[in-house]
Amino acid sequence: MSDAHVHRTQTTQAAPQPRVVAGRYRVLGELGRGGMGVVFRAEDTVIGRQVAIKELRLPDGAEDVGVFQERVLREVRTGGRLNDPAVVTVFDVVTEGDATFIVMELVEAPTLSEVVRSHGPLPPHQVAAIGEQVLAALEAAHQAGIVHRDVKPGNIMVAANGRVKLTDFGIAQAVDDPRLTTSGMLVGSPAFMAPERVAGQDALPASDLWSLGASLFFAVEGVLPFERATTAATLHAILHEVPYLTHTQGPLASAIMGLLIGSPGARLSAQQARGLLAMAAQQAPVPSTPPGGQPTAVHNGGQPPTLAAGHTMLGQPPAARGAGRRTALVVAGALACVALLAGGFFLGKPFWSPPADDARMPTLTYGPGGDITQMTFDSYDGCLNTPLAAGRSLVESNWLSCDEPHEAEWYASGAPAELESSTSDEAIRVSYPGLERLTAFGEALCGTAFRTNVVAEDRRAAVKYQTLVPTQAAWEDDSTDEPARYVRCFLVAADGGTMPAGSVRSLVK
Repeated sequence: MSDAHVHRTQTTQAAPQPRVVAGRYRVLGELGRGGMGVVFRAEDTVIGRQVAIKELRLPDGAEDVGVFQERVLREVRTGGRLNDPAVVTVFDVVTEGDATFIVMELVEAPTLSEVVRSHGPLPPHQVAAIGEQVLAALEAAHQAGIVHRDVKPGNIMVAANGRVKLTDFGIAQAVDDPRLTTSGMLVGSPAFMAPERVAGQDALPASDLWSLGASLFFAVEGVLPFERATTAATLHAILHEVPYLTHTQGPLASAIMGLLIGSPGARLSAQQARGLLAMAAQQAPVPSTPPGGQPTAVHNGGQPPTLAAGHTMLGQPPAARGAGRRTALVVAGALACVALLAGGFFLGKPFWSPPADDARMPTLTYGPGGDITQMTFDSYDGCLNTPLAAGRSLVESNWLSCDEPHEAEWYASGAPAELESSTSDEAIRVSYPGLERLTAFGEALCGTAFRTNVVAEDRRAAVKYQTLVPTQAAWEDDSTDEPARYVRCFLVAADGGTMPAGSVRSLVK
């Protein structure tokens, strides 16, 4: 037999027939695999468009195929009715034998997980924009009575133009059924599972918001907030630990940490989170080094920015601040200058990026348009009966004696410039220095005061500090006797719980 004859025989052999699902969807190739199934690229031969098909796998330990298929059909079809630009559209759900297939819109984009793994942490304004779109999808679902149950970076697709799609609606709900899973099995991704779900409670809309917070933390930090070496350690961290942001501050930090509040009732609402994410998305990135190559924070012949050190009050309750203003000036001026050094002003570091500090909690803004919209400082002892969190107000009724268990304790205040004349109590007009400068000043001031004897050394390990800075609207409001131009420093429990009775401050008068 000639070689030519052999060649003709080989080329006329029948080629493998492509797989066709439900007699309609021709499988073209595999797109990826995950914990719940395999995703294929396919062609809808009736319409002529390309689609994505997810072949669901029965969970390990499942015993009832019929129950599984029934729940998938019900839940995914419910999710398929969602109409939001950030939701991956579901076209069809079909079953063949023991297999269940979900036919979806084909989105040619990497997941958020893949983007961060490839390129590292994303800029805060980009993370905020992603969060806005995912939040819109979740709000649409929650209004329709649907809880996603598996919000994670692997289910968030990010296109090159910034458009975001959230996928797998209804799948986790469909799989999570006692008749399908072995006793004690957790359905979903443990590192993104809300504390109430870890504790055995049903998933709530607030549970999706917590998972969104964990996903945005990963996007801006490049690491998972609660992932540990084992699943048990991860679940323990979710229940008992508080993560710490190092790559962002301001409204994005407030949004993320507010979404990660352990109690669903105290967690940020979707509306509150949307406002913070919108503000963060509008903040243009600030380069740390201009085209000339010199650090932005150093100018005027190498001198630090013109952010003059003002007076600071340490260890005195807010009610005593009027009497203690002038007596605190000498110590305050020195401490504020040290705070500038600690913040990196003289070291050539950008003023909006103070050094990492494990004891520092995310900074919050107070005043109109801020994280804390209303702030009243009028107490004889300086402790709060409410946590410091975005969306809350601090009014007179929130202050109590530190002899009672409390949620936070005031320990210092300061201003970046002298706010009163030397001859009278009349406030002088001082222009707003900008959120970045004010935040850097405040974090440096509070961090420096935290490590002095203002805070009792033997109790310092049990607490962290949190900085509150005024919004521009609060700063510029001259309608009150004392404009809101002070940075406020508070102590909170390191474990996120309630602080026991007794002051942590050692300079209480």
